[in-house]
Amino acid sequence: MTKYLLLKHYRGDHAIAKDDLVPMDQWAPEEVTAHIDFMRQVADELRERGEFVDEQALSPEGTFVRYDGEGRPPVTDGPFAETKDLIAGWMVIDVDSQERAYEAAARLSSAPGPGGRPIHEWIEVRPFYGEPPVVTE
Repeated sequence: MTKYLLLKHYRGDHAIAKDDLVPMDQWAPEEVTAHIDFMRQVADELRERGEFVDEQALSPEGTFVRYDGEGRPPVTDGPFAETKDLIAGWMVIDVDSQERAYEAAARLSSAPGPGGRPIHEWIEVRPFYGEPPVVTE
């Protein structure tokens, strides 16, 4: 088994359809509920398979911070809520192969958005460092 981080990206420049560009804060309440319910359903499916580890949604606000030298305050930049690429959340899974990680990511990518249509969000699949991906044929 290999652990993978699935990062949920909302990328305005790579959306499948123009309707997909509607920010979640502009969705109808029932559309937000349907989206969240779908994410919970996928997590439950992964739990049943013994593949689910953890998940969290993220706020669109954030700040970049870096070290600026001994005795100096950290350097900050942000927040960057208005961006074409926003990491909206993450899920950690523990699966048998890279192909299975891709299958799980594709399922997450089909989450419903406005009008109940899949939003085709980009899911970045990254193995944990030190855990080589298992490739099956």
